[in-house]
Amino acid sequence: MPFLNPHATHPLVFPDGRIHSDMVHLNRVIDHPNISIGDHSYANDFAPPQDWAAHLAPYLYPGAPERLTIGRFCQIAHGARFITASANHAMDGFTTYPFGVFDRETLAAYRDSFVGLPDTTIGHDVWIGHGALILPGVTLGHGVIVGAGAVVARDVPDYAIVAGNPARVLRLRFAPKVIARLTALAWWDQPLDRIRAAVPALIGADIDAVEGAFAP
Repeated sequence: MPFLNPHATHPLVFPDGRIHSDMVHLNRVIDHPNISIGDHSYANDFAPPQDWAAHLAPYLYPGAPERLTIGRFCQIAHGARFITASANHAMDGFTTYPFGVFDRETLAAYRDSFVGLPDTTIGHDVWIGHGALILPGVTLGHGVIVGAGAVVARDVPDYAIVAGNPARVLRLRFAPKVIARLTALAWWDQPLDRIRAAVPALIGADIDAVEGAFAP
């Protein structure tokens, strides 16, 4: 069995050979023109849906003005959702009621008012906890951890831990100089054989060891 198989629908196989069907590689089960997902990014759900795109980003329809981009090696827990910008109603008038949705004669004008909507962007190696909500237009930096049940309404810097509603930064996972070295290294873009050899360093906390593991 290969170290990591990006082509497998279900990345986790138990020692007895059983496949963990609740966990999927997202880019093997989602084919949506507005969603881009890097290799090795997975989601786990205790009630796996038939349509993972609609499950994770229920308001993002094909051809919508915005996109959802998820990097490589991301981990998405049960119940996490991306509330993308098309979920919004117009807010600059005296009512937010979407009359145009129910009236064919005014639908075109209503639809055309939703232009230039912000994308939602998830960096590499991001862990999104149980039941977290990522709101429209948010960017999560590389290495971010989103706590269970958090409601993230603002951008989150690289390697920050956020929690709460509204989510706030609790702390940075590493010192700023270490974060700069990690983002410059971009280990998630390395070949799999090099990543495998570097796993002991990656699961540790010695930046010199990580850089050494990927040295030419």
